Amino acid sequence: MSSLKRSSNLAARMARWSANHRKKAIFGWLGFAIVLFAINMTSPVKTIVFETSGPGESGRADTILYEDFKQPAGEEVLIQSDSLTTDDPAFKAAVQAVIAGVSELDAVAEVKSPFDAENSGFISADKHSALVPMEIRGPSEDAADKVDPIVARVAEVQKANPQLYVGSFGESTNKALQASFKDDLKRAGLFSIPLTLIILLVAFGALVAAGIPLLLGLTSVLATLGLVALISQALPMSDSVSAIILLIGLAVGVDYTMFYLKREREERAAGRSEEAALEAAAATSGRSVLVSGSTVLVAMAGMFFTADATFASFGVATMTVVAVAMLGSLTVLPALLSKLGDTVDRGRVPFVHRLRRDDGEGRIWGAIIDRVLRRPLVSAVLAGGLLIALAVPAFQLHTAQPSIDTYPQKFLGTYNRIKAAFPGTENATVVVIKASNVEAPAVREAIGELKRRALATGAMNEPVDVDTNAAKTVVAIAIATEGDGTDSVSNAALTTLREDIIPATVGALPATEVAVTGMTASTRDFAEQMKTVAPLVFGFVLLFAFGLMLVSFRSVVIAAKAVLLNLLSVAAAYGILVLVFQHGWGKGLLGFEFTGGIDPFLPLLLFVILFGLSMDYHVFILSRIREAYDKGMSTDEAISHGIKTTAGVVTSAAIVMVGVFAIFATLQAMILKQFGVGLAAAILIDATIVRAILLPATMKLLGDWNWYLPKWLEWLPHLEHGGSVEKVEAPPASVPTG
Repeated sequence: MSSLKRSSNLAARMARWSANHRKKAIFGWLGFAIVLFAINMTSPVKTIVFETSGPGESGRADTILYEDFKQPAGEEVLIQSDSLTTDDPAFKAAVQAVIAGVSELDAVAEVKSPFDAENSGFISADKHSALVPMEIRGPSEDAADKVDPIVARVAEVQKANPQLYVGSFGESTNKALQASFKDDLKRAGLFSIPLTLIILLVAFGALVAAGIPLLLGLTSVLATLGLVALISQALPMSDSVSAIILLIGLAVGVDYTMFYLKREREERAAGRSEEAALEAAAATSGRSVLVSGSTVLVAMAGMFFTADATFASFGVATMTVVAVAMLGSLTVLPALLSKLGDTVDRGRVPFVHRLRRDDGEGRIWGAIIDRVLRRPLVSAVLAGGLLIALAVPAFQLHTAQPSIDTYPQKFLGTYNRIKAAFPGTENATVVVIKASNVEAPAVREAIGELKRRALATGAMNEPVDVDTNAAKTVVAIAIATEGDGTDSVSNAALTTLREDIIPATVGALPATEVAVTGMTASTRDFAEQMKTVAPLVFGFVLLFAFGLMLVSFRSVVIAAKAVLLNLLSVAAAYGILVLVFQHGWGKGLLGFEFTGGIDPFLPLLLFVILFGLSMDYHVFILSRIREAYDKGMSTDEAISHGIKTTAGVVTSAAIVMVGVFAIFATLQAMILKQFGVGLAAAILIDATIVRAILLPATMKLLGDWNWYLPKWLEWLPHLEHGGSVEKVEAPPASVPTG
């Protein structure tokens, strides 16, 4: 393959090796994916112990409870009647039936009766409801396997007492929610694959060509799952990494392959030989994959600056799947294309294939871009104004840990009844006290005073549940708190507890460690940590992205504009999240009622992922523009040529991403729903308003200033932006119709 020896960039050299060693590249990749997937199946991912990974004071409290208390999982049984009260014999009999029934089970370690004096808080104020809390024997992580007999026993009591409501909430609810979450992910995977294939069939018009990007994306995901399983033995992962790997892996795997394959097909249609077409694709699109992939890796690396275990695991997972997809695109893909040649167009889809243009230009986008370039100032003002308008709501962005109210209501029947009968129980604030002896009179007196002062605020109510560990070194005081856990009422109660009540009571005890946890405390502590680390993450990603673009394109203007445009699209995505999940736009369509705010993980996670993914299109388009400019076109001609010839593949790639992300927006888990909406909106904005309007309009306005590089930066290396293979004059080779 002598013609493959002309380009010296890394992507072309990798393609040359793969094309000359096809069997090694193809079977090596398949073996790599199969072995790693087998490892994933036999060696499950080790997950983060969330109880020991939280930030701030709430993190310290959770760690004490996990290490010194070993709190078991629990279940609560609600007995309720509209007519009977807890004083009526029939009501009492039902309560006793629940207590007696679950006490016989091996899975139950302890049951509390609401009729005992110390448990009076488990009877509602109107005496129409009573709670029977219990502890499940053994480690909390094993509770899901033991809860079914409890649920069955409760169902028996309900059947025997049809005049009452008897239902359970707790570990059984958590088990049902986890099962629902896993079913959601399975459904997302099942829907995303055929949807991607359909989009690729429309894009390529042939079954073989459409199957290659999907195959590379899926094998990248499978290989990454195995690699992450191995990495997790040293760095535990979040239990959501599989969803992130599927999302990002399928998106970038398909994107990178489409960029490469489309360019190869375009070069063949232009009359180049199979070898020369592959060389041109490797030297251009292959290089773009290398640059954009490196930018994505840098962006994802920003997550390590959060000093948070979950973000670190997301960073490792996303960086791994992007690196694997890059490796596949630069190695096995050239080998496949070299092997298949023009048979890549086999299995043509009737009618669809006729709609495809081999020159890469899209008719619709071509017409739009012509108009944009004729009126660049108007186009830039209108498009920029629209994005700024979408970004304005982002100033109202409020983060809040999704409360249980955001979960599917079919699992929350008993919970909703408990919340109505016992206000505040759904939002417990937990005060953790660690001392050499928490049974000492001084400690008990301070706890009593803390309880009295807390109840006197009116924002904290009964029941107040006090639990002591077996060693008598740790006591946990759970206080029912007004509010939903994220609102001003809950936060005011937390402030009063931390700043006024605790310092005057248990906080004044010598040689005692006191910390507060619970939903409100955890959310606040996490938000404060994010405020501290966000400048580091943003600064790292923006600085290194600017540097990579500067080195790649030798232009300060191109690098600065790439960063600004990406920031604008991310801000617009934030604004859409606020409109949807805080103001409720489209909540009926998306199937949710209440969120309380944006998941605290999301703004930073979306920033690094969106910034990385947005660079895919930006680098691909700019590389084509720079390639044309370097070959002698004027700046205006290069802009028109570069954007028109990439419009089709960018649109197809964006539709794949938006389609996959939109599937996740339909899932029940609120973080995945918000994640899906944010990513889908941002990619749609990025591939249309930003890349097809703002980018060409601003480049047209700037003219030759686009390529400005100060003299003191002339030492930057000159990198190739195109292959050096000259176009052959022979007509295009006939392509088998398969």
